[in-house]
Amino acid sequence: MSKVPFNVELLKILVCPVTKGELVYDLGAHELISRSAGLAYPIKDGIPVMLLEQARPISV
Repeated sequence: MSKVPFNVELLKILVCPVTKGELVYDLGAHELISRSAGLAYPIKDGIPVMLLEQARPISV
């Protein structure tokens, strides 16, 4: 299954819904990372899923 590309230009306007902090695109994992919240948000069909219930915890 191929992953739909994520438009990195969206990083200019997207923020973490928990901390309102910066997000970083992880190309390998195809996720948006919030280091301040310690969360990774999935990208499905090229669209970031910015729901806390869908985020997974990460160690930073």
